[in-house]
Amino acid sequence: MEKNHHLRLYATKPAKARIAFQLFALSLFVGICFIFVYRVSYIPSEEEAGRWAWIGLFLSELWFCFYWFMTLVDRWNPIYRCTFKDRLSIRYEEALPDIDIFVCTADPMIEPPAMVINTVLSVMAYDYPPQKLNVYLSDDGGSDLTFYAMVEALSFSKIWLPFCKKFKVEPRSPEAYFRTTVLEPLDDSVKAKERSSMKILIDAKDPKAVDIEGQPLPTLVYLAREKRPQYHHNFKAGSVNALIRVSSRISNCPIILILDCDMYSNNSESVRDAVCFFMDEEKGHEFGFVQFPQSFENLTKNDVYGSSFNVLSRVEIQGFDGNGGPCFLGTGCFHRRNALCGQKYSDQECKANWKGWSDIKIEECASVLEDTSKVLASCTYEEKYAQWGNEVGLKYGCPTEDVITGLAIQCRGWRSIYFNPERKGFLGLAPTTLLQALVQHRRWSEGHFQMLVSRYCPLVYGYKKIPLKLQLSYCPYLLCAPNCLATLYYVAVPSLCLLRGIPLFPKISSAWVLPFAFVIIVHRAYSLGEFVCCGGTLQGWWNEQRMWLFKRISSYVFAFIDNILKLMGFTDSAFAITAKVAETDVSQRHEQELMEFGASSPMFTIIATLALLNAFCFVGGMKRVVMDMQIWFSNPFTLQILLCALLVIINLPVYQGLFLRKDKGRMPTSVTKWSLMFAALACALACY
Repeated sequence: MEKNHHLRLYATKPAKARIAFQLFALSLFVGICFIFVYRVSYIPSEEEAGRWAWIGLFLSELWFCFYWFMTLVDRWNPIYRCTFKDRLSIRYEEALPDIDIFVCTADPMIEPPAMVINTVLSVMAYDYPPQKLNVYLSDDGGSDLTFYAMVEALSFSKIWLPFCKKFKVEPRSPEAYFRTTVLEPLDDSVKAKERSSMKILIDAKDPKAVDIEGQPLPTLVYLAREKRPQYHHNFKAGSVNALIRVSSRISNCPIILILDCDMYSNNSESVRDAVCFFMDEEKGHEFGFVQFPQSFENLTKNDVYGSSFNVLSRVEIQGFDGNGGPCFLGTGCFHRRNALCGQKYSDQECKANWKGWSDIKIEECASVLEDTSKVLASCTYEEKYAQWGNEVGLKYGCPTEDVITGLAIQCRGWRSIYFNPERKGFLGLAPTTLLQALVQHRRWSEGHFQMLVSRYCPLVYGYKKIPLKLQLSYCPYLLCAPNCLATLYYVAVPSLCLLRGIPLFPKISSAWVLPFAFVIIVHRAYSLGEFVCCGGTLQGWWNEQRMWLFKRISSYVFAFIDNILKLMGFTDSAFAITAKVAETDVSQRHEQELMEFGASSPMFTIIATLALLNAFCFVGGMKRVVMDMQIWFSNPFTLQILLCALLVIINLPVYQGLFLRKDKGRMPTSVTKWSLMFAALACALACY
């Protein structure tokens, strides 16, 4: 027992093949340098056509190189962590900390109550002492239906929780469990009988269900905070801050789990995994939050909208962790209450109380507690206590309040942990239409860019507070929106110059083509290998490349413009909730991996215009080759034609949506007309 007491509750391992990756990065950098030498050496003279197009292309390539270097910071030293829950149980089973769980919902139409309640039930059924769990549901929609569903869920939990623990079922969201086990053969007749009874009780919502084992249930609290038009409610950040205040008078648990309503618990032991980090005797007192990855259950085999985030979760954020700790992603994150509420890390103080928390709770009668909670959840409370949203709780004023909040916690001296277990801790719902995906990325990139140009820029706000490598780790995400400029240039200008007859790349017969070929082939080959190693498919990687392009020429463009207008005082930030349900025909097309357009949007107009422009330019370029009777090796436009052809191939679903498809998911007629007009006009201007 004494020997076991000195063993760590978690372990950290470096990534494999780090040296191979570093050699790859070095060789790629050498190739990029040769490209720059070519660009500088062969700049057209002022009398030659295409001088400014050449210089613009050079500047775009400089930007891509800079951005690639920023991504190397995250990928240079990834680390992986594992926990030892058996050691936790041996040492601290009777002294495990209490946990407050916040589940946030805002709109009963976009986020159906049934989905919300399944998330609530999944966390109530954690493999953890139930008397130490307190689940808070924040309903910003103030829906009677959501409240009624929660009351019914409380009755159902009296039999659902014992069933889960008796048979150790996974996942513990009722809807997900019955959906994933419908075809599962059961050798255990007792389990089969109880499962059938459980399914009936879900359907009947029997309010008289009783926990026959007499075990205590987790505390369940419903909160619909007060809202008035003249007071800004600050979206999800305001909701979480109200929960922090209310929970401090009810349970005041030292650890808080923040969850979106669609992210149900997929692993009943996630809470114990998180506690392993907080209660580690050597380093536990340093940790402010433990972040789990965002994973999704409704992805198709080839992930048509690139929503799996496999490379992000398995490589990039692991590298973020190796540089000092991941950012806060907004959901699936266990926070130390003191750190979230603005306390600065003090090594001496936290080592003295290495758990880093107090078990003090305020005992009040129910009527007093209810009146107090109403005050804490009122819309006027923060008018008197301005530190909320500034020094205490989640930050206000930015669509990515979660990232800024995590940075602030790190700058107060706390460390963060990223934990990606083999069985995913939480599963949510990814967008099922292209527009939903683009709007989601628009909001994220807008918030990140807003953070970059604000006082919360990590290079400024984190100066001398967090390591430089951690400051730089934020940069690839903060620079997403400006990426649109270089990408738009590279997608449009070489194609238009091909139509105009202006060469921008070396001939195939020239030795200068080698660095271009090396960088393109090696970089994409590495990207494919990385994607497949993270569990993806070849077609999934190709879909990821398409979404890479679509995001940068649409979502990031509007995010960049919105931020510029906001800086000039013309617009305000807004928070768009992504729909969590889809119509039947949309779901069917999603399962068939047909790209869903269906709605008219300026983002679709940009995508379709550039797709058509490249198609027109490719035809014009091939016509030039045929008419000039030049072989490929001596043709100065070969690389431009290949680039144009690649863009045409990657846009095939767009052409299908514009001209071939007849279903409701096709591109709207208005988008087709406008994009044809804009593309034809651009080509005409290029030619004449």
